[in-house]
Amino acid sequence: MIIDMHTHIWGGRYDQHAKALLTNCERYGIDKVFVSGLIRQYSPEEEVKSQNEDIVRFKRENPDVAEGYVYVNPRHANALDVLRQGIEQDGMIGMKLWIATYCDDPSVFPLVEQCIEYDVPILLHAFYKAVGQYPDESVGTHVAELAKRYPQAKLIMAHLGGNHYHGIKAIRDYPNVVTDISGSLFRREEVDYAVRLLGAERVLFGSDMPGCSYITNLGQVEEADLTPEERQLIYAGNTMRLFGMKRSA
Repeated sequence: MIIDMHTHIWGGRYDQHAKALLTNCERYGIDKVFVSGLIRQYSPEEEVKSQNEDIVRFKRENPDVAEGYVYVNPRHANALDVLRQGIEQDGMIGMKLWIATYCDDPSVFPLVEQCIEYDVPILLHAFYKAVGQYPDESVGTHVAELAKRYPQAKLIMAHLGGNHYHGIKAIRDYPNVVTDISGSLFRREEVDYAVRLLGAERVLFGSDMPGCSYITNLGQVEEADLTPEERQLIYAGNTMRLFGMKRSA
């Protein structure tokens, strides 16, 4: 079984991206995709609403394949209401934070506390860059600070933190943080490095589709120095455990 726990439908591109996700699921044998909507860094309230509606639609049209994250902009006064609707009414299985704020900004704390109450994971964009770092773009040390403040929270540091030598070292002492390998920028040995420092139980499979290719991330896992059991943990087992999914799901 393979679960891609990090994919997107970008605002205004529903038909194109929904088709790409489903086509690649069939092509590469992906059993499930977890999807969040994105539009721009500082999306206003009406764009947040529309991108979450896209994910609800994709889930409804593809119930056997799709699960969704509710995207929340912590800067908005209605952020908690957006989270509550996503989890309680729309059946989302986690919260997605992108780059509207650093993930350890105080505006995020009420959202994290609500996710703890719901017992749902939080997918955190984190990407350390030598050049071109966005304002409010989290890196591994921000994730670590949030994990230290909220050890009960289920946190996912996306993209191996953008630079695995930086991100993975930052989170390794916080067992409530896992990481995904999504994105096409990484080399094959980075999966080995993540497993060596964190253990296979804290590494999840994701692709960042449709902006990146499944085949790159599949190749990373297939070529890594893993046992069959470790490979299956990364492909599906860890995600199923984190999200409380049953094997029959």
